[in-house]
Amino acid sequence: MTKRYDVIVFDWDGTVMDSTAVISSSIQAACRDLNLPVPSDEAARHVIGMGLIEALRHAVPDAPDSMYGPLALRYRQHFMSQDAAIQLFAGARETITELHEQGYLLAVATGKNRNGLNRVLASSELGEYFHATRTADQTFSKPHPAMLLEIIDELGVSAERVLMVGDTTHDLQMALNAGVDAVGVTHGAHPAEQLRELKPLALVGDFYELRAWFKAYA
Repeated sequence: MTKRYDVIVFDWDGTVMDSTAVISSSIQAACRDLNLPVPSDEAARHVIGMGLIEALRHAVPDAPDSMYGPLALRYRQHFMSQDAAIQLFAGARETITELHEQGYLLAVATGKNRNGLNRVLASSELGEYFHATRTADQTFSKPHPAMLLEIIDELGVSAERVLMVGDTTHDLQMALNAGVDAVGVTHGAHPAEQLRELKPLALVGDFYELRAWFKAYA
């Protein structure tokens, strides 16, 4: 069967790895450490996918500018204390392996920094399957289209041959901004009704539904 896409780009946190709760609780714990206003669960989850400093500025908008550096440091300490226990979503490994075997080029566009992404690609043993990766400390943060545009340029494909898979409105808006199709997954940070407003090709609840969609439409 003729492939509709050459490249499939995955967000990482909340899409491939079940890290949403750890990220949001780490943001809240860091705020408590520094006696800053603690964002609600919804506010802390909403910023997942952005670069860290940008995410903290959105989640804790009333903090003095001088506090975002220390807040990021405290966040990293809380997150790293739990990082090793975070699991991939069920079916993620099998889906990524299958797509690789079928000849798709795979990529990651993530709000993580480079060190963080390298660490999880190594620990998950999935790094060998990805042909290009972009992180928030390398280029503009989502929803700016730079991550996708740079991946498109690196892999030498056209935008209409690329599919973005993500769990946040930041992912889907980035895809729209880059002229790239997108599928939303609802097991991550943003609720389905918010994702639906950005008109992805489909919304899926887990990797088993995503694999079925790939087989039918990708």
